[in-house]
Amino acid sequence: MPQPEGAELEAVRARREEVRRRYLREAGDRPATTANGVHHVAFICRDVEETVRFYQEFLGFPLVEIVENRDYRGSTHFFFDIGNNNLLGFFDFPGHDHPPATETVGGVQHLALSVDARQFSAARKALDAAGIDYLGPDRGVEDSLYFRDPNGVPLELYQERLGVFNGERILPGAEG
Repeated sequence: MPQPEGAELEAVRARREEVRRRYLREAGDRPATTANGVHHVAFICRDVEETVRFYQEFLGFPLVEIVENRDYRGSTHFFFDIGNNNLLGFFDFPGHDHPPATETVGGVQHLALSVDARQFSAARKALDAAGIDYLGPDRGVEDSLYFRDPNGVPLELYQERLGVFNGERILPGAEG
């Protein structure tokens, strides 16, 4: 993907700084959020069993529910526990042909999941053993592993605590 350069890059950076100046409030000046948190994030899968094996058996996220989709007869809706009372959901849509996942406006750039050092190391070894391609510490990002699930969903295992980004606490109550 081409990246901006020269004057275009400077204009992009200036716009970002204007948005930062206009909208980003200091922690003590921010209003409380109106949400309770993420109930679930839902993706479309091509094969229920393959997806269950990947998330439960390979990544270690327990399958906690599997039902028929209430909006589409014959479609399976299922959920994994991804910690901290958060759920990762999937649907299949039998009879529908879906194009491969792409990085586009309105699409998912990636889903970042917080893991500790032990989980990070175990995941890297499992990815290596399974021959799954990933981007990771060898590209200069010591705390992230980027890869795709069998459906093409882009994932990041991020060795960082919830509410913390680049070692800095950005949410109240998070430890930096």
